[in-house]
Amino acid sequence: MSKLAARFFTIALAFLLVTVAMIGPSFASPGRSEDKDPAKTAAAASAAKQAKEKAAAQTETNVEITVTAPRVEIPLKKNPAATTVVETPILRTMPRTIAIDEVMKLVPGVKVDNQADGERVHLSIRGEGILTERGTRGIKTLVDGIPLNDPSGYVSDFYDVDWATVRRLEVLRGPAAAFYGSGSSGGIINILTRDGGPDPVSASASLVRGAYGLKKGQAEIGGTTGILNYSLTGSMLTGAGYRDQSAYRGDNARGKFIFTVSPKVKITAIAGWTDFYNENPEGLNLAWFSADPETLRRLANPDSYTFNEYQKTGRATGALVSSIELAKNLDLAVTAYYRNTRYTESVPSSVIHRDFDTPGLMAQVNNRGSWGQFTNHLTAGLDYAWQAFDETKYPNLGGAVEGTDLLSDQTLTQTGAGVFVLDRLEIGSHWGVSASARYDRITNSLDDHLQAGGTDLSGDVAYKRATGRLGLTWNPVADFGLYASWGTGFLPPGTEELVNNPYALGGYNTQLVAATSSGEEVGARGAVGKSLSYDVALFYLATDNDFGRYRITTRPLETFYGNVGSTHRYGLETSLAWYPLEALTLRAAYTYSHFKYVSVETLTGDTYAGTWLPNCPQHQLFTDAEYRVTSALTAGAALEYMGAWYIDATNRIFPNGYGRTDPYALVHVRLGYKFEFNGMPLELALAGRNIFNVLYYGFTEPDPDGNSYQPAATAEWTLSLRIGLK
Repeated sequence: MSKLAARFFTIALAFLLVTVAMIGPSFASPGRSEDKDPAKTAAAASAAKQAKEKAAAQTETNVEITVTAPRVEIPLKKNPAATTVVETPILRTMPRTIAIDEVMKLVPGVKVDNQADGERVHLSIRGEGILTERGTRGIKTLVDGIPLNDPSGYVSDFYDVDWATVRRLEVLRGPAAAFYGSGSSGGIINILTRDGGPDPVSASASLVRGAYGLKKGQAEIGGTTGILNYSLTGSMLTGAGYRDQSAYRGDNARGKFIFTVSPKVKITAIAGWTDFYNENPEGLNLAWFSADPETLRRLANPDSYTFNEYQKTGRATGALVSSIELAKNLDLAVTAYYRNTRYTESVPSSVIHRDFDTPGLMAQVNNRGSWGQFTNHLTAGLDYAWQAFDETKYPNLGGAVEGTDLLSDQTLTQTGAGVFVLDRLEIGSHWGVSASARYDRITNSLDDHLQAGGTDLSGDVAYKRATGRLGLTWNPVADFGLYASWGTGFLPPGTEELVNNPYALGGYNTQLVAATSSGEEVGARGAVGKSLSYDVALFYLATDNDFGRYRITTRPLETFYGNVGSTHRYGLETSLAWYPLEALTLRAAYTYSHFKYVSVETLTGDTYAGTWLPNCPQHQLFTDAEYRVTSALTAGAALEYMGAWYIDATNRIFPNGYGRTDPYALVHVRLGYKFEFNGMPLELALAGRNIFNVLYYGFTEPDPDGNSYQPAATAEWTLSLRIGLK
């Protein structure tokens, strides 16, 4: 803990020194900004912001949207990357607000597997991270500027996010390691939550009751007083899950405090707390469904009953985010954060305990200069993250009862450091060129306290790489633009890959090497009049040393990882929004994915060529229609289609049908009614998901025993009441 305290103190001190140095003159010499009433100024700014958001919601064909996913503010039309923005009007249609799969339906190129119909999900972009057993690999995820990734680029979960509080989501797809390092090898997810309102105090709440024991209560209070805008939110969630052994519960609390010290200085303080528990039903094989598929599919894997498989996560987060204008065209952004996580998992082989401490610092300087028809935007900065965790494992004797013999006792220390330069040149009003370069070094150090059999498995392993990205945009007219880009990715083994060591009990899997990728894309985005907007991208992606999962006969209950080969991937991603009538909105997102191995080694001795990447359907389609019947009543319906996919890299189909899923199509409906009661705004919503009871699989994994299928829920109805939302 002394090393941790020293590192965190250094990070916090550096942040405070930089911030105080910048804001000191503002306190000492208020200047003309003090001539205005801060409360009135903040209220006026908030009112202007609300008017702007309302106008954007009414005319979503406007492509003059600013995104921040690529580290800097940039108009969407000038961003040379496939990027989707999900705004509040779409977010308000979420019936359950408990998991990220709800907000990703209209984002092409993304696949989210909800493994137990709760918050436990697995997410990939263009197939990157598709073979991770849980969580997200190689996709940078930020919440209000704070990364969820650990130094290796791994995101264990999204439990810190209460999706009822999200006001905006930005998803940048494709290799973007030059922006955030290994964590953004496959793309970026930028999540922005609501601020407090313009009034001194405002409050709202929501209640959700749904199928399979779903209950959620959420409340928030916020406002603006003087230089402070604040938002406090909290929620409680429980659910029985669709299958046996899939119950979950979670509590979430978060506070965001925005201090607009002066027109040049803004500091945001964030504190969060998460407590989440979920049972793990594991996958089943097709033999379970031969007699009575509708009943047996709700059972858990026998191992789940026997060993009481579960995961429990407790986490506290604190962060400071500052934005400081140093000069007219020069500003500084600094983020310091700290997370403490307590994690317990029961698996058939053991009960695992991990205690994490994760501090980090991000800093960048942005400069803007103009010369005639040229405008240059230059950014340079550094990212530093450090993580230490103690891990112990004890035998699972059954029912998650722990034996006394230690299977693992070790301390792991990880660091991730990166320096980067981003440059974007605007040439007149039509052309833009961008270039990015970055260098990263990720180190892992392990101290083996167990030393079983007298063997010390302590050791170090490091991964380093330079990455780059180039982009070009052309916007000949206001509502049409083309873009092209090339980028590289760098994905070192993450925490889960490293510590699951097939060669010994404890220690690192030192045989792993970093996966790398490079890809190109071309795209078009724009609008036709005021009723139609579109976005289309074609991409190609080549990867080397992709990771795969396997098991060994001597330890059949454990999952291990190895570098299995290389892939060639290409595809089409497109989205569309159409407003044929003032009261009618039609949206669609379609993805075509052609992901194949050039060569793949199964790590059990077999080698294949030209097989399909597992868990990657060729076709994904989501269409949504919403009709405003009256000013108070809204009706909506959606169609979701998912093509078939293979279970593992062999693409073998066995006589019982194991090896490939069937395609499926689901229909969802919803009704929303807004009214007032004693002057209080209320919104009542009824939503039905998979209303025709289609039987399908929500997730599959390459299990050698054939226990690969995790059945998804049949029809689900959800009733929600929102109080005081504006």
